[in-house]
Amino acid sequence: MARTRAILHLLLALCSLSSSNIAAASASGATTDAFIGCLAAAGVPPHLVQTPASPSYAALLLSSGRNLRYVAPGTARPLAIVAAAEPAHAQAAVVCGRRHGVRLRVRSGGHDYEGLSYSSLDPRERFAVLDLAALRGVRVDAAHAEAWAESGATLGEVYYAVGAASPALAFPAGVCPTVGVGGHISGGGFGTLMRRYGLAADNVLDAVLVDADGRLLNRTTMGEDLFWAIRGGGGESFGVVLSWKLRLVPVPETVTVFTVHRSRSQSASDLITKWQEIAPALPRDLILRVVVQNDHAQFEALFLGRRGRLLDHMGAHFPELGVTAADCEEISWIRSTVYFAFYSSANPLELLLNRTGETGRFFKGKSDYVQEPIPRDAWERAWSWLEKPEAGLLILDPYGGRMHSISPSATPFPHRKGNLYNLQYYSYWFENGTAAVEKRMSWVRGLYKEMEPYVCRNPRTGYVNYRDLDLGTNELEGNVTSYAKGRIWGEKYFKGNFERLAAVKATVDPDDFFRNEQSIPPLPAAKGWSSI
Repeated sequence: MARTRAILHLLLALCSLSSSNIAAASASGATTDAFIGCLAAAGVPPHLVQTPASPSYAALLLSSGRNLRYVAPGTARPLAIVAAAEPAHAQAAVVCGRRHGVRLRVRSGGHDYEGLSYSSLDPRERFAVLDLAALRGVRVDAAHAEAWAESGATLGEVYYAVGAASPALAFPAGVCPTVGVGGHISGGGFGTLMRRYGLAADNVLDAVLVDADGRLLNRTTMGEDLFWAIRGGGGESFGVVLSWKLRLVPVPETVTVFTVHRSRSQSASDLITKWQEIAPALPRDLILRVVVQNDHAQFEALFLGRRGRLLDHMGAHFPELGVTAADCEEISWIRSTVYFAFYSSANPLELLLNRTGETGRFFKGKSDYVQEPIPRDAWERAWSWLEKPEAGLLILDPYGGRMHSISPSATPFPHRKGNLYNLQYYSYWFENGTAAVEKRMSWVRGLYKEMEPYVCRNPRTGYVNYRDLDLGTNELEGNVTSYAKGRIWGEKYFKGNFERLAAVKATVDPDDFFRNEQSIPPLPAAKGWSSI
């Protein structure tokens, strides 16, 4: 009861704050002690708040700081890490942050490609990390094919819980089990079931969010515009989503997978070239993705059905790949999540629950959408990049199926009909130092430029969950993010949905408390928006 009264007191005080109050608090040198004291007054236990002086601070910061580029020496560090253990702690972090001029970076799984969930590029910014890792509960209602997942849960934990509840239910999301639910859904979230059921964000029924005033809202109380925005509009622009109500989807108790490798000498260029037209047009129960690395292409498939039917499809649509019965494995859907994560279905399902097994690495990613097949000669030139010692890899995820039947404006994620596949450029490395960073970053950027003539343009688009600060970063006008500058990168991720996102932002967070280098800016009042 005392904690509830403390939160209510803070909320009432916050009602009188404006952007000028926030700026003044920051300008007056709001101290870490004031922020910490505010959290304590709101009932946040001291052991859940770590500062740089705390023995556990570094370990907690690194616990899910997946990209070592943003935890290296010299990187701006948070003045505190608040490890929320219940919704009231997140509410307190928002209220106290606004009161004392401390911005929040919100981290669920730590997979933000540019580290924006736990770092800042501005060394002057006073920020804290709100870590949601302890808010990781998953409750499955198999009878109604629904589940509630807290944002700190990983995809692996969601899959494990769903698989334990029913062999005939699944959730359509990504292949990496350590990715946090909160960030993944906030950016859309695609995976091996998207051609049948769409994105993770397409299968969200409700959500619980802390808004910029510290209020706890659900779909009804937040309204449909905000509910639209959080399902694909990118994380950390509109509030702190604490949990998601998910629609579970039916799958057969037996699915079939295969992985086949084809080298350059085995006509990999011809196969990739043909794959571009075949994969998006395959039956929607079948996804055939490609990973291109070194001198070979790896074709990976999931089919919602038996081996014999899959072989029929491959024989009818893509006989050149030469898939045989020996290449195929019949397993359950939950086993397929292990298969795609660890390349073996024999691994124990409990690996899906391992949040710490992934080795920290430095990495850089970029992405494109391809709307017309890239010609064979371009793939031949790409090999010269892929065979370099510092080379990374390419991942080609086909669209089509259900992805083509959902309106581009149904959620903020606009990349629907007309896109053949998503093309990801990814490089990772383990050696530290400027030379290693420059070499690997140069490789990613060089191949990205090489492919420019063949990908979507005007604008050249990308996927927000493969965040890329090369596309542009925000600038402030006064104490609010510039809409004009935000459009430069924003329309590349969101196309025509960007303006509506900015209109929602202006309504729910006009003071721009929730912001980072690529957060949605508030739409200037003069522009207006008819539906908000």
